[in-house]
Amino acid sequence: MPAVPPQPGPPTVPGPPTAHATPPPPPPHRRTAFAEGVDRLRAAATTEPGRLRIIGALLALLVVAFGSVTAWQMTDRAAAADDVLHKSQPLSTAAADIYRSLADANTAASSGFLAGGQETPESRQRYEKDIDTAAAKLVTAANNSDPGSPSAASITKLNKLLPEYKGLVERARTYNRQGFPVGGAYLRYANEKMQDDMLPEAEKLYTKENQRLADDYADATPYPWPAIALGVLTLAALAWAQHRNYRRTHRVLNHGLVSATAAATVVLLWLVVGHSVARAGLNDSYDHGVRSLNVLHDARIASLKARGNENLTLVARGAETVKVGDATLDAYDHDFTEDMAVLGKGLAQAEKLADDQTGEKPVTAAVGNMEEWKKRHATAREEDDNGNYQQALAKVIGAKGATGECFDSVDDNLAIALKHEQSEFKTAAGDGLDALGGLPLGAAVLAVLGAAGAVLGIGRRLSEYR
Repeated sequence: MPAVPPQPGPPTVPGPPTAHATPPPPPPHRRTAFAEGVDRLRAAATTEPGRLRIIGALLALLVVAFGSVTAWQMTDRAAAADDVLHKSQPLSTAAADIYRSLADANTAASSGFLAGGQETPESRQRYEKDIDTAAAKLVTAANNSDPGSPSAASITKLNKLLPEYKGLVERARTYNRQGFPVGGAYLRYANEKMQDDMLPEAEKLYTKENQRLADDYADATPYPWPAIALGVLTLAALAWAQHRNYRRTHRVLNHGLVSATAAATVVLLWLVVGHSVARAGLNDSYDHGVRSLNVLHDARIASLKARGNENLTLVARGAETVKVGDATLDAYDHDFTEDMAVLGKGLAQAEKLADDQTGEKPVTAAVGNMEEWKKRHATAREEDDNGNYQQALAKVIGAKGATGECFDSVDDNLAIALKHEQSEFKTAAGDGLDALGGLPLGAAVLAVLGAAGAVLGIGRRLSEYR
């Protein structure tokens, strides 16, 4: 019989996996791009072409970094030097002019009051000019001050006090012309407002602007050590690369690396020499300009305060006194003596700081004027103490032989000295700023050329492997 083929059975349905089934293997771990880059770099470093590419990239990076840091640091120093010359020092002088104008206005007001109905047009004109100058300088200072800064607060306060002071002076003049004694009280009140409120606020403004000037000097003069250090490191790396090239090829020069070295050397020398010259000029402008200007400003202010107190001694006529030890002294005459002591110290210091005959001569003349002023003041006080008021008045505000002549001579000579020292400052600070001119841009351009030279020099070596 033929064989019967087996009949297919029912389809087999797979059952659920058993507990002992093996799980699928996890997907392979994917490495980070950084790790893969490190591997490629390591692999490249095992061949000479790979090493050359790495060296070329590092050299170009160093040269560019050196140029960038140099340009950045020199830009900051050039900006600070420009602020010294064109912003902070002029503002410091403007603040001193505000103080001087206010003090001189106070002096002119007291001189005009002493003259009574015979106040000269020159005295009135001087007062008005001082008030206008102070107002104009306050506007200039306000335009250049930072909103919300302490300087702005001082300027706002002075702008508020100035019309109040003017009103008191005009009342004093009006009552004085009418012969009312209350005019003297108004003038003393105006002087108190000036001495206690306005001049201290103007002195604060002057101090703040001087600090701003000092900060600009501090930003402009420090050596750029990061740029210098990076420049030395760049030259060392370029020298090493050329030495390495010589050992492998016995070729003395690689034009690309030599050009990169030359560019880096020029930048480094320009950086060191240029900044040294700029630093010397700025330091000279401070030592023989700013310091002298500050001393002369202080001396001029002291002379103005002394003149004002001398006049007020005759206005008050003993109404204001002060206790010094066991003695009772006239308050304004006591302040006059202290102001003259400050003036004497300032003139002595200004003589030491003067570095040429042109700057020393007016200061020496002012010293002689001050000594004569003291003698005439002592004579005037003697007349007043003896009850000779009109004689004392003539020796203070008279047309000839009065203390006013000495004060005017002191003020004029100090103005001449200030003008000379201002010129000295501008020359020295300008030389310092000029020494930095072009350095930031030049460093950036040379750095790009140097980096290109390094890349081309290494590329020339790479071409030998193709």
